[in-house]
Amino acid sequence: MREKSIEPREESRAEWDTLEAFARQGVQRLLQRVLEEEVDELLGRGHYERRSAIDAPLGYRNGFGRERRLSLSSGTITLRRPRVRGLAERFESRLLPAFKRRTTEIGRLLPELYLHGLAHGDFDLALRGLLGEGAPLSAPSIARLRAGWQGEYDVWRARSVAELEAVYLWVDGVYVKAGLEKDKAAILVVVAALRDGEKVILAVESGYRESTESWAALLRDLKRRGLAAPKLVIGDGHLGI
Repeated sequence: MREKSIEPREESRAEWDTLEAFARQGVQRLLQRVLEEEVDELLGRGHYERRSAIDAPLGYRNGFGRERRLSLSSGTITLRRPRVRGLAERFESRLLPAFKRRTTEIGRLLPELYLHGLAHGDFDLALRGLLGEGAPLSAPSIARLRAGWQGEYDVWRARSVAELEAVYLWVDGVYVKAGLEKDKAAILVVVAALRDGEKVILAVESGYRESTESWAALLRDLKRRGLAAPKLVIGDGHLGI
């Protein structure tokens, strides 16, 4: 008995009002076909071909998994990963790994939206407009992502810098819209040129208007984490540094 095709039915023709949906359908069909071709390559035979050789690769198709929504920069589509049984190890798709719900580009978009001043409560509406109503992202999921970013940042800002031989430091304050605080806040950035010529970011900290105390606290923290005094500190003439 042949399995029913899971490819969506093609539209008769594209029109301006349905152009976005038509494009997403094309991407969805293409990616679904590539997912199934991955299994063809793994098993060494097409969808309805039988194992012919005795030493042919092991494994059998076992239908499809549950529908999964995937958010791309062009919108959100629905895919089903083919399942394979009879293998020594679990089949893992290179195109659509387990638990992936958005592409790398979408992952980069989220913190950029936050840094440009999009309020936490507005993420859901904005993402539905960009990625479609089926986007597997919501305000709670954004909150979890933000908590993860904060954890990664906390680990990074507490790391030791004792092994770095900094010769020059470039320091400056960058102003962003994130948080929309009443008092003007700056992101204090320190970039080091090491003895071997490599450039690394040493610190990214929030500070109040690039004040003397804000810069002093940042430099004291770098010293506490092991940074030796550089030969030269370069700024843009701001009195705080």
